[in-house]
Parts: sequence; C-alpha cells; structure tokens
Amino acid sequence: GWVHRMRDHGNLLFVDLRDHYGITQIVADEDSEALGLLDSLKSESVITIDGVVKARSQETRNANLPTGDIEVFAKSATVQSMAEELPLPVAGEQEYPEDIRLKYRFVDLRRERVHKNIMLRNRVITSLRRRMIDQGFSEFQTPILGASSPEGARDYLVPSRLHPGRFYALPQAPQMFKQLLMVAGFDRYFQIAPCFRDEDPRADRRPEFYQLDFEMSFVTQEDVFQAIEPVLAGVFEEFSGGKSVTPGGEFPRIPYAETMLKYGTDKPALRNPLEIRDVTDTFRGSNFKIFASMIDGDDKVRVHAIPAPKGGSRAFCDRMNGWAQDQGQPGLGYIFFREGEGAGPVAKNIGAKRTRALSDDLRLVDGDAAFFVCGVPKVFNPFAAAARMKIGAELKLNAEGEFRFCWIVDYPMYEINEDTGRIEFSHNPFSMPQGGMEALETQDPLSILAWQYDIVCNGVELSSGAIRNHRPDIMIKAFGIAGYE
Repeated sequence: GWVHRMRDHGNLLFVDLRDHYGITQIVADEDSEALGLLDSLKSESVITIDGVVKARSQETRNANLPTGDIEVFAKSATVQSMAEELPLPVAGEQEYPEDIRLKYRFVDLRRERVHKNIMLRNRVITSLRRRMIDQGFSEFQTPILGASSPEGARDYLVPSRLHPGRFYALPQAPQMFKQLLMVAGFDRYFQIAPCFRDEDPRADRRPEFYQLDFEMSFVTQEDVFQAIEPVLAGVFEEFSGGKSVTPGGEFPRIPYAETMLKYGTDKPALRNPLEIRDVTDTFRGSNFKIFASMIDGDDKVRVHAIPAPKGGSRAFCDRMNGWAQDQGQPGLGYIFFREGEGAGPVAKNIGAKRTRALSDDLRLVDGDAAFFVCGVPKVFNPFAAAARMKIGAELKLNAEGEFRFCWIVDYPMYEINEDTGRIEFSHNPFSMPQGGMEALETQDPLSILAWQYDIVCNGVELSSGAIRNHRPDIMIKAFGIAGYE
C-alpha cells in the first residue's frame, strides 16, 4: 500500500499503510530488517510489507479503524515506488484550490473524502441498477454518436472523418434511441445514461453528467409513479445515514397551481411546514392604500401571506424587512400579534376586524406574525418562495434529518407569452394533453393540463417526465394551437 503517515519513536517506527480498504498499522523495531528502509521513506511511497499480524494490547486498540484491533510487525519491506515531495498532502482534510487538485488529480483521488465519494457513487449506481431490474426493467446502452436531439442546451459536436464537413452530436439525453426501443416493443428500458449539454456550469449543471434514464410502454402516469417510487425511496433509505425518507407509495401528489400558491415554486421543500395563503380579499378596499390601489388597478394583482409562528416580535419583523431590502425588494409588510390584537403599520391601516379575520384565516395567535407580498404572482413568486424558506430557517421550523419527496403534477399545457400575447407551450410540447383531442377542441387552451410531472426532494428537482403524445392527429392539433403550421 501507500505510506500514509509515519511516527518515529526512536528505535520504534509506526507506519500507517493505506490501500483501497483502509489503513493498517505497521510496526518496525530495532530487531526488524525493515526499520532502516522504512525510516528513509517519504509519505505516499508505495511499499510491500512482509510480516506477522498480531493483536494489539487492550490499551493500544484503535476503535476508529476497521483494523484497529491488530498491527503488523514488519520482517522485511520492498519499495515499489519512491515518492518525492507532494504538491498537496493526502492525509488530513485540508481544503486546496481546485486548480491544484485537478492538476494533481492522481494525488487528490487518494484523499479519503474523494475516495469515499467515488465509492458511494459506485454503490448508489449498483443499488439503482438492482432496484430497476427488480421492477422489471431491462438495461440497454444507447449510442453516443448520433444526430442532434436537443434538450434545451447547445450540442457538443464531433467532426466525422469519413464525411468531411458533417458532424455527430453527443446526446443531451438518449431521447430518440429509447423511443425506438419502445416502438420496437422492449416495454421497460433503463440506463445509467451519459448526457452532454453545452451550457454554463452552475451548482446543479455540468457539461457531462449521468442520469437514471427510463422509459415505459402502455402505461399511465400512476404506473410510472408506482414503478419508480420504491426505487427512489429505497436508494435514499439505503444511503441516508439514518435520516427519515418518505416511504415509497406515499409521495404526495401536488398540482402545479397548488404548489405555486402554497410554496411560490414548483420545487417545494416540504421540510418547511409554512404554507403561503392568498389574502387578497382582506386588503381589497382597505385603508392600506399601497396594496388596495394595486389590487384595484390590475385584476392580476394578488396579496399573499406567509405565516411566521413564534415570529411575533418587532425585532424579528424588522430583521426580515431588512433582509427583503437586501434582496432588492422595497420591503416586506408584516403584522405581529400580541395581547389579542395585531400590531404594526399594516394592522393599523386595515383595522381590527380585517386583522382578526387574517389571524383566524392563518391560524395565528399571540407571539406569531405574518408577512405580505403584493403584485403579480408570476413576478413575486421567486421572492415569496425565498422569504418562506428564510422565515422557516430563522425560526428553526424546518425539520432536520429528513428527505421529503413529492410529485408535482398537472402542469399547464400552454401559457401566454407576456411580450407577444401569443399562446406557447409551457413545458414539454410532446406530452399528452389531459383529455386528449376533446380537450384541445373544446377547452380554453390556458385551462388544458398536461400529463407532465416532476419529482422533487427537499426543494431539489431530481427528474422530469411525461406521458408521451403518441397520436399524430393530437400532436398536429396541439402544435396548431401554439401557432405552428
């Protein structure tokens, strides 16, 4: 293995020898032929030890090591590779600049944290593969070089030697290939699929990544949920380190309209118990003129309230107002409740009757508070969602040590482009509209929902999916509504 650490006690030398499985303590004393050689080595030299395995004494056992009950007394040592001074040490958990870590990646990969992460990835993929096979899926590898099949990013292109001036595209997802498998009758496919997307790197975006990719034939949306929930719940339970996980078969289904109202986002963190409420009617015609005039001037304007249990102090409310201003907002209106009534400028202006109605509606009592945002929800939702999370964190309401899953369902098929006034697809244009051709022919396009869904855990979107539109006549009609010939 690799020389991890050395401790010299005069005529007694201890060497921590590291390999793929961990660390073993090597001991050499003055009676060992290996002492002189071992004493001359630098960290990360590679050596072979021949010796005797012995039990450690009770007082020298190391419970933190898997091998902590034994040590090896070295009879002889052979050097396989002599190390020079290292650009970064392997032992320890110090942080180093990324450029150094990548330049010397062969050293960085030896560090315990990186090694554990790579092995965790291996175990997660192995678990996913086993669980998908148990659900009746077959694993296929699809081609890497193919024609372009865009997924919302730019393609990576590979020039063809045999066809000058022509290019292959690396897959953004195995989209066309897995559809071929379904049409050919393979029924249930999955793959740990490499995907390549040319987009700006962010915390949750990489130019090259792998995803659990799957496709099913002759199924409903509910069939998809029933197949994949046990896989996700099982993998999270296996690797959660004891954290609680929403059981498979019990993931909540939250309609898109509901999640946008309650949480201000279609990626809700359900560990936060706070739910946003529409309180527009409470402010309509009130003496809180800032909100009342906005409501009267535009029928799209709404007032949403974020309850803050145990947040009913002026200091906390002022702190949240300051935070809102730091986010580029004019402020964050609030009411806090004490001695059976509301306090603050908002309560004073809307009056006692409306304030009591608010507290009843939001189920707030003395010691609680409520914060308000006003405007067009499509515009203020990102801020309202951030405020909900900030309040939950500040008041320590968020459940720790949990993975809370949910499905977001019933996405709208269409939306209005605010700039052009035209109807456009909201998300995936190739998904089946709920109600099929009849819905397209008889309903207001903005009321049509799609068989589209996202799986979300703790505020992170893990995957998106849809029931495919396999009917050419419905496809032509759906695209016609969006202005395509």
